[in-house]
Amino acid sequence: MDSEQAAVVECSKYTKRVMLKTLLGRSDGGVGLIGQRVVIGGWVKSSREIKKQPATPHSVPAQVVSTKDVTCSEVLQSRIPLLRSIMKVFGAGEYRVREKINVVFQPQPSVSILQVSDGSCVASLQVLVDSALATPCQVMATGTCVLIEGMLQQPSLQGKHIIELQAEKILHLGLVDQSNYPLSKKRLPLESLRDCSHFRPRTTTVASVMRIHNALTWATHGFFQDQGFLHVQVPILTSTDSEGFSEKFVVTTLLNKGKNYDQISSTENAGVSVEAIRASIKEKSKKVEELNRTNSNKEALFAAQQDLKKTQELVSQLETRQKANFGVTIETRKLDFSKDFFARQTYLTVSGRLHLESQACGLGNVYSFGPRFQAVKSESKKSLAETWMVDVEMAFSELEDAMECANDFLKFVCKRISEGYMEDLQFILKRIDKKVMERLQLTLSSSFDRISYAEAIEVLRQVAGKRFQGKIEFGVSLTEEHESYLVDEIYKKPVIIYNHPKGLRPFYVRLNEDGMTVATFDVVLPKVGTVIRGSQSEERFNVLSSRTEALGLQKQQYEWYLDLRRHGSVKTSGFSLMLEPLVLYATGLNDVKDVVPFPRSFGRANN
Repeated sequence: MDSEQAAVVECSKYTKRVMLKTLLGRSDGGVGLIGQRVVIGGWVKSSREIKKQPATPHSVPAQVVSTKDVTCSEVLQSRIPLLRSIMKVFGAGEYRVREKINVVFQPQPSVSILQVSDGSCVASLQVLVDSALATPCQVMATGTCVLIEGMLQQPSLQGKHIIELQAEKILHLGLVDQSNYPLSKKRLPLESLRDCSHFRPRTTTVASVMRIHNALTWATHGFFQDQGFLHVQVPILTSTDSEGFSEKFVVTTLLNKGKNYDQISSTENAGVSVEAIRASIKEKSKKVEELNRTNSNKEALFAAQQDLKKTQELVSQLETRQKANFGVTIETRKLDFSKDFFARQTYLTVSGRLHLESQACGLGNVYSFGPRFQAVKSESKKSLAETWMVDVEMAFSELEDAMECANDFLKFVCKRISEGYMEDLQFILKRIDKKVMERLQLTLSSSFDRISYAEAIEVLRQVAGKRFQGKIEFGVSLTEEHESYLVDEIYKKPVIIYNHPKGLRPFYVRLNEDGMTVATFDVVLPKVGTVIRGSQSEERFNVLSSRTEALGLQKQQYEWYLDLRRHGSVKTSGFSLMLEPLVLYATGLNDVKDVVPFPRSFGRANN
């Protein structure tokens, strides 16, 4: 017997239970642990009941007063009060209360066979619960939470399981309302699960996706830590538009304390219409004109003028709110951001590259991992309002260096997934995407072809017999359809597209010698499209300053960034990785809303 088989199963340090992965993830499937007593916890995924030998009925005395035989007439008298009264009238004998005979049938003993999962692995553990320990209705419902102590044993029934747990104690039961529990139905489509994202991790598919998501996260940290990068935080709240032309979420507290909003609300609640206020404005205007003509006292005239002014302001506010469908928005109200929390206009960050570059200019090679936000009104399967992004920045490096780093990073994380999460990949291979392993191996074994944006345009123009929806011309962004055709049909492997037109990329990227393109690149993968966007930053102060002016950007907003060029400028390059598309690549799913715990997208933020 090897050391693994002889090992004593270890409890989770902080929960005093054994993770199912510890039992079922062994090379022997847990056979070496048979005979050990363990505590496991999880949720019932499925169940069935097996009846034991039927029990024989027996009599249970309710009140014992005699052990003599009971006559038929006495039984009738005990059951029918009217007959007892008649018997007394005719003197047929005194009725004596004898023992009541209640025939009680005990429920037929049974065993509940539960398939319990705790989210640590794909496999579930078979648990046997005797009806003497807990009735089937208590433990068999899908979603029931159980904490059970028992003995590991060989399976008592034929099936796919190598070991099972014979329950001896039930330490906890979390019951389920089956009529309202959304996972009571089998094989729910992923689309319907988005409405109950708080329960999604209990499904086998989503649990596997979350484990791979976790693996990619740690592989990311592992790669950059191994390469000597420092992990630093960049702000989520920023006063800088990182891209220069992105759709941003504005952060403000002014809407919570607007006096005009309160005045509008109270007026509407009082049932005052805009038409009625307009009529009163006419009357008040006439009154002001009359006071002017008659040279009345100045105090009365001033009071009438103020009253008219307030009424005019009120009707203007009501009209504005009506146009906005009774919603006070930033577009319909001019906010004084100098009175806001940060005393200036502030956004949720779109990218961490600018702030990260300032850290690279003192620390060398750095990376950041965090949420980024874009207020793009898109219902694309690859678009989220809140996405997690890995931003990378390297000092003393150029575009070629960043492309090489991105190439090595993708190979590293794909290898980590392929080698360490085979059980989850096998499940995905069977249930979701039969080509997932093939794609991962392709990324590991192939060299990424590098083509310029201009070359990509030319290649697509030469495609015969294919009509693309988007335009194929220089200066126009490549669509998902264009990228997909390049990697899936033409090159059939990952592709790096570099040197894009300057009008398609952020203001801070380095202008190439041709004056038309900039030093940028995209890494495009089969099935999912672009997962990495990178660039070399513009280190020349005059060129960067001219670029901000040409784009009409508020120079004051970027003074701190220009300072990096004024004082000790250095060449830097880096990239941003969008994590969700990478999870799609590794799992074979088609919609990013299915690979994050709580998706935030246009028109949807459920909890």
